[in-house]
Amino acid sequence: MSGEQALICWLCDRPLGDIVQWHHPVPKSKKGKIKVPVHPICHKTIHANFTNNELARIGADADAIRANPAIAKFVAWVSGKPPDFDAPTR
Repeated sequence: MSGEQALICWLCDRPLGDIVQWHHPVPKSKKGKIKVPVHPICHKTIHANFTNNELARIGADADAIRANPAIAKFVAWVSGKPPDFDAPTR
């Protein structure tokens, strides 16, 4: 290993795989500038469960996102999956 620290997903805390997406906790359309690394499936799940207005109100509080029952169920389900796992998102 080259001494590089593996990136960890902002939502599920699993190591990231080959494909990393960058999520704006506060959407760009709401003047958000910070980006955090997430799995594609985690990114899709966030946006499937929250509007940009809701995300702007929550801000960068990952714990508040994970407290949502649908997100909590998703995080528990995805926790044992490999880093590059993907599936359709509802």
